[in-house]
Amino acid sequence: MPVNTNDQKQLLSDMQVVQRIFAHIDNSTTDLGKQSWKEPVDNYRSKKRLDEELKILQNRSIVFCPSSALAKTGDYVARDVAGIPLIIVRGLDGIVRAFKNACRHRGVQLADGHGCARAFVCPYHGWAYSLDGSLRSVPHEQGFPDVDKATRGLVAVACVESNGLVFINQNPQANIELDIASLAKLIPDNYRLLNSTSQIVNANWKLHLESSLEGYHIRQTHKSTFFPVQYDNLTVVETFGENSRVAFPYQSIEGLRHKKQADISLDGRLTYVYHLFPNVVISTFPGCMQVNVLEPIDESTTRQHTYLISDINENETELLDGVFEGQKFAAKGAIEDQQIVLSAQKGLLSGANEFLEFGLFESAIVRLHSHLAREIEQLDRENRP
Repeated sequence: MPVNTNDQKQLLSDMQVVQRIFAHIDNSTTDLGKQSWKEPVDNYRSKKRLDEELKILQNRSIVFCPSSALAKTGDYVARDVAGIPLIIVRGLDGIVRAFKNACRHRGVQLADGHGCARAFVCPYHGWAYSLDGSLRSVPHEQGFPDVDKATRGLVAVACVESNGLVFINQNPQANIELDIASLAKLIPDNYRLLNSTSQIVNANWKLHLESSLEGYHIRQTHKSTFFPVQYDNLTVVETFGENSRVAFPYQSIEGLRHKKQADISLDGRLTYVYHLFPNVVISTFPGCMQVNVLEPIDESTTRQHTYLISDINENETELLDGVFEGQKFAAKGAIEDQQIVLSAQKGLLSGANEFLEFGLFESAIVRLHSHLAREIEQLDRENRP
């Protein structure tokens, strides 16, 4: 059964994924990539390389957060993206806009974290900005005779809300609509934000990301968590554009052996992990989805922003309790992954390896590194005199 390529709308149907999984179970096989990959350790340790990766993040259309994180007028999220402070806010007209988080007076950040505001007021001198970014007021305005308020609003950043996600691009020439045209809907309608968290991981962002993109480690790393309910080294890997979808089946999928397509529900039967190149992972879990945005801070530090979203109504307390219990279980596996990632970070410093080896079972990781290498090469060409 062929893997589809460049358009998410051509990804396998749930039934096709299930059939492929059953074939792997029956034959003790898994999806294999077309090539292995040797990624130089220096590419995890080099500040120059990180600066190149940050330029990629600054010049691509990337996911900032799910739409549900900005559900109401005035809802905002303020954080750094590739080293640049940004504010994304839902305006009075319902439109989501992005701005550089820097006052036009002295450059101070107007907000941090998330919240709901009627306006953004600089904590330094009180310059105030409307939700559409326009400069609303300047205290003691007579002291600034040369300031034209009409031209001193917050600096806009390209921003598009589409299919349940908010995308941004810091390149002034960006065309986000064109960049995301091939993406079908990832977040269904009526999903709401259950919670959002942020944590520091003391490892390179790529090491952290890699742990989400293969099932080769399930048996060894997750002996008492994921392995008893999943499979050893069994995944279905698909690609769309520069992105990947990895299906991790649960053993409960056997209950679908003799079901008709109309009766198929994968909730509680498998997890889909969508890797949206380069730094976003969206995962499906029973009753909910997680959106994880990895923000590189330096060569050995990553900030992970996690959004838990669901279409379960707030009055359905039993279902919500089940979601949160499931997330506690998933969190145990995430802690195991993090311990391994921290160990791998130490391994980078040991000098034992000149490169990290990725095999045919790890094709989604190979895809990550090959596309990063391609984009960095393109940036180098564009910057040559």
